[in-house]
Amino acid sequence: MGTPTHRLNDGNLIPQLGLGTYLLTGQAGRDAIAQAIRLGYRLIDTAFNYENEGVVGAAIRQAGLPREELFVTSKLPGRHHRHDLAVKSVEESLARLGLDYLDLHLIHWPNPPLGLYVEAWQALVECRERGLVRSIGVCNFLPEHLDRIIAATGVAPAVNQIQRHPYLPQDDQLAANASRGVLVEAWSPLYRGGVLADVPAVAAVAASHGKTPAQAVLRWHIQSGVVPIPKSADPRRQAENLAVFDFELTPEDMSALGSFPDPAKTVVAESPEVHVEL
Repeated sequence: MGTPTHRLNDGNLIPQLGLGTYLLTGQAGRDAIAQAIRLGYRLIDTAFNYENEGVVGAAIRQAGLPREELFVTSKLPGRHHRHDLAVKSVEESLARLGLDYLDLHLIHWPNPPLGLYVEAWQALVECRERGLVRSIGVCNFLPEHLDRIIAATGVAPAVNQIQRHPYLPQDDQLAANASRGVLVEAWSPLYRGGVLADVPAVAAVAASHGKTPAQAVLRWHIQSGVVPIPKSADPRRQAENLAVFDFELTPEDMSALGSFPDPAKTVVAESPEVHVEL
């Protein structure tokens, strides 16, 4: 059975779990991504700034699946927020990947100090209209950023990819996105897998289902309506991370995994209000 899907606000379907590819580069990265596709991953997440779109494209060709069976995501860098640069950036991502279209293209960060994210969003709307991308979205956008681009274009993002893990459950952000019809994806969904494995609450929930701590946390994301995008180059870990659709957490499990914030670990890696990513 394939990975279950969510229906986005534009009608397109997205797998409920994906593969992150940050730092997967070179031949080893290509082979790891191709192996993941063969294992069953269908959502592949890259970015212009990861400098591996060519590797992802090569992995897709190596895996040999029909294009329509994959959901490929890339991201617009901050230095390309101006309208004309944004359009060219999408075209360049497609050229690097060797694809005719992207399933999803995201603004990587809002970069509020630069004040150009509305312009970038307008460019992505245009790219969607041209058929270069099928769905468009954002990363790391706060509610006020979402409201501004929706007011300017009448188009709500299909996806908002944010940092989320049990140390940083971001329940208020989930609610804000849901109220606007925006699906949340989670980057860094396992925080650091080894660290979470040592948390008694995680270990207990995992043991009660005969699963690993990573599987328990990924299932917590999925039952929260969030699409996690764990990264691994190890075939065993890739398979483990994908095997999370054959069990269900109880309400008590869900509460346990979402209620152990640690002040030393709950700070968002970069504040979307001030961060400038080029």
